[in-house]
Amino acid sequence: MRTAVDSNILLDVLLPDPVHQERSVAALESAAGEGSLVVCEVVVAEVGGQFDRADEAIEVFTELALQLLPTNMVAAHAAGRLWREYRRRGGRRDRVGADFLIGAHALHQADRLLTRDRGYYRSYFPKLRIETP
Repeated sequence: MRTAVDSNILLDVLLPDPVHQERSVAALESAAGEGSLVVCEVVVAEVGGQFDRADEAIEVFTELALQLLPTNMVAAHAAGRLWREYRRRGGRRDRVGADFLIGAHALHQADRLLTRDRGYYRSYFPKLRIETP
């Protein structure tokens, strides 16, 4: 089982978040026990930006057994299509949002997404299997 991990789960663990940390750690450990954990470039940027040096971020990703799985063309295209639909429905973002890239990456390149943001993903990615802590 390949689990894509959303930034919010990792930030809960690393910052730490007093409300969500314990459940996010447990969910991350459970997913790791069932297979591999992957992240896309957006998650690396959002989480890695919390560190002053790249080697510090790389060390944390390695310790958490998170593998960077680059976004393929199909997933990137799907993110763009869904962003267009979002804008058609009145969404106010002027550029392809990080969440569209994370969701499309998980849908096309993983078996599920571990996230706390289930409402948004259920709306735009109804076929995506979502796990929440």
